[in-house]
Amino acid sequence: MAALPTPPEQQRGIGVLEGFTPFPDDFAQRYRDKGYWEDTTLADTFSEVCKKYAPRVAVCDAKTEVTYAELDDKATNLALNFLDIGLRNGDHVVLQLGNVLEFVYTYFAFLKIGVRPILALHTHRYRELKQFVEISKAVAICTADKSKDCDFADIVNRIELECPSLKTKIMLGGAADGFHSLSGLITKTATRNPSEIEQIQKTIDPCEPALFLLSGGTTGIPKLIPRTHNDYVCNSKLAAKHTKIESSSVLLTVLPIAHNLPLACPGMQGFMLTGAKVVLHTSTRAAEVFDLIEKYKVTHIHIVPALLIIWMHDPLVEEHDLTSIQVIQSGGQRLQPETRILTERLLVNCTVQENFGMAEGMLMYVRLDDPLDVRRETVGRAMCADDEIMLLDENDFPVRSGEVGEFCARGPYTLRGYFNAPEHNARAFTKDGFYRSGDLMRQHKSGNYMVEGRKKDLINRGGEKISAEEIENLILGNPKIKNVACVAMPDPVLGEKMCAFVILKENENLTLDELNKMLLKHEIAKFKLPERLEVVDRFPLSTFGKVSKKELVAVVTENLQQGDKGAT
Repeated sequence: MAALPTPPEQQRGIGVLEGFTPFPDDFAQRYRDKGYWEDTTLADTFSEVCKKYAPRVAVCDAKTEVTYAELDDKATNLALNFLDIGLRNGDHVVLQLGNVLEFVYTYFAFLKIGVRPILALHTHRYRELKQFVEISKAVAICTADKSKDCDFADIVNRIELECPSLKTKIMLGGAADGFHSLSGLITKTATRNPSEIEQIQKTIDPCEPALFLLSGGTTGIPKLIPRTHNDYVCNSKLAAKHTKIESSSVLLTVLPIAHNLPLACPGMQGFMLTGAKVVLHTSTRAAEVFDLIEKYKVTHIHIVPALLIIWMHDPLVEEHDLTSIQVIQSGGQRLQPETRILTERLLVNCTVQENFGMAEGMLMYVRLDDPLDVRRETVGRAMCADDEIMLLDENDFPVRSGEVGEFCARGPYTLRGYFNAPEHNARAFTKDGFYRSGDLMRQHKSGNYMVEGRKKDLINRGGEKISAEEIENLILGNPKIKNVACVAMPDPVLGEKMCAFVILKENENLTLDELNKMLLKHEIAKFKLPERLEVVDRFPLSTFGKVSKKELVAVVTENLQQGDKGAT
């Protein structure tokens, strides 16, 4: 059948995207010459994968298995139906679905027609979703219908009234009035010609963004991370080389699939590139997870340390056959050696592989054949020979060997700028394009790296990054509060939780429950709520006159050790 010309209205995505910082031409050419960049789109890459492994199971949940051929057919059909409801090449769409098969169909369908998804978490609420739409000028939101504590239809309808760009609303499940049913779009037989997808793919520049991830930034405004076709294919292919993946491997994904780690590091993408199987599940309960490991002979799991601690201390761990597990890939926060030792004792065929990475790009892995002491003490080293790393002091000079400095990086899959954030980019990148991670690190004698702390004002709650500034700004809206400082307090399971130190106005009282009820009125994700309140008369100051959060952390740490419950 002859290819159809691409209608003008489907070519909206052609041209350089305003607000996007591309890789410099000389770096782009270097990455091509060395084979990191293949100048193919994500959609074309995975269409070829689906043809190559057509009869194999690509993805499944506890009930349904989908082969590679079926996945490609479903994504193609859905893509054509998305065109029918008005979505076009170059559009931005907020995608907010959990670990369900519909996420996979929708993700690949968007890529097929050049629609760029902004990968929101199911825990995000009105405040976050509205910001994503405003920053990206998204034309659509695709979400679930309800959660335990909110009605997403109501949230999306309110955003529609306030954001002129938002024209299309898509909902999984029973679609509310004014919403397209995602389930219906998946099952409806498309009437458009599949050659339209081929024409759209020809117009897409692989150096342009394919999707947007979200940054756990230090300010109240979330940052959108553009991941290009070239860099994200490279990202998953390189990651797959360091995690012992074979075509017979089986990945269990219980972390939110919209996160970079379970999606592409190597994640769903990396496992699919080798024809392996991906098992999706929406619960992290040990009983359900262990059952799935036995049923599907799971070989790989992505995890955060807080979850691994819970699983390894569950009595069921010794009642199930978990011998199929070969690699548990730990990220999001530092894994304590004791947890790694316990896991490898209980899961006799398993190696716990530490990795350090960021949605902005740079990934480091402890190699599976590194000496035992190196695997237990470090977070790994760069996965690519052309990843460039600098550890800089406060004056932007490289530190001496073995000294602590801010971890800065650039390379073939690390961004050159956040989307539509020129002022922030001026601070977040060096003049020669290195991304300032805000993490303090030093290099181990083995060449691997060790995390020594953070410069950024973030609380890392079990892998979820919370901006202290965002919550402080909201708390200052409470009429009882004169000043506030939010800090990370230690937690044996989650690593860190948020503690809010407040100075109250004269003759005022405040409880943690009262504070959090006020914060929830701003409709933020619940994981951002403070979990301890400390009422003080004044804040300790640094020599520069700033609030010394280091001293506040010491105060709350001591109070926790003494059993002080804080203000309740």
